Amino acid sequence: MKALKYILFLILILIIGLTIYIAVQPNSFEIKRTRTIEAPAQVIYNNVIDFKNWKTWSAWTENNHDVVVTLGEQTKGVGSSYAWEDNDGKGQIKTSATSENSSIDQKLQFGDFQPSEIHWEFNPRTENKTEVSWTLSSDKIPFKLKAYALFTGGFDEMIGPDFERGLEKLDSVVVASMKVYSIKVDYITQHGGGFYLYNSTSAKMNDHEAVKQKMMAEVSAYAKENNITTAGPPFVLYHNWDEANNAVMFSCCVPTTNQVITVESDILTGQLEPFKALKTTLKGNYSNLKEAWETSIDYIPKNDLKLAEQGPMLEVHVTDSSKILNPADWVTELYLALD
Repeated sequence: MKALKYILFLILILIIGLTIYIAVQPNSFEIKRTRTIEAPAQVIYNNVIDFKNWKTWSAWTENNHDVVVTLGEQTKGVGSSYAWEDNDGKGQIKTSATSENSSIDQKLQFGDFQPSEIHWEFNPRTENKTEVSWTLSSDKIPFKLKAYALFTGGFDEMIGPDFERGLEKLDSVVVASMKVYSIKVDYITQHGGGFYLYNSTSAKMNDHEAVKQKMMAEVSAYAKENNITTAGPPFVLYHNWDEANNAVMFSCCVPTTNQVITVESDILTGQLEPFKALKTTLKGNYSNLKEAWETSIDYIPKNDLKLAEQGPMLEVHVTDSSKILNPADWVTELYLALD
């Protein structure tokens, strides 16, 4: 009996000692994970800011098949929410503040515990690379949560691997989303023609995309600097596409409401007469333009149409790619003149 009392007394001392040890643990924690993703900050921010996208990269739903996710009435921006329930209880994340394409602040509420803070940062490193940081922190940790963390290796060990996996999946989801494209032949239409400013050149096939962007920027800048009213999105007018000799001749054009008399020798004025055309729409990266052109050209004989040999071949850049940075959202219209 005396031995039992000593054992119980020792157990009591251990319990008291453990309780004191847990109580004196820090009342705060911070878990942070960072990953560099090959995508513009705008593209990644647009994915993270909308809770509808979280199911595609969340590590918690990947590892817990019993979790039930409920999206709030608002899923995007300040006031949006994301809730879940599983065998461990209920939780909710709510977006509290944003800085467009730069940062997101959220509140994480798990059960009856005090809310924790979530902070996202999207820091551009190069034109197409972004450092993404995901941080969870709290300065009001209750005793029960301290005890749980102590026996599971600490908060970083508990949560850090899920953050790492989430960022890894976010990386793959974002990169894959930028490669999505579609090509649709819209059949026959009437192009209205009109006046335009342009500059012209010839280039090698593998250089022509870079040259095209430079020249388009020059003619667009001329229109803007001279307060010239434009009549639509810029376009490329192809004169010759010679794969055998690795050469392409083209003009970069900005449509205008009226004929403009230019004062620079390399910026000229042209006019397109209205013409019947086969219209094709590419939604996606410009790297898919070759396939879009081939689809248009192949469509013509298969549908008993006739290409106008000297007719215009237009590539209209409907989307401003300097403002919309996700290539999957770029819209380009192709017009092939028909007899």
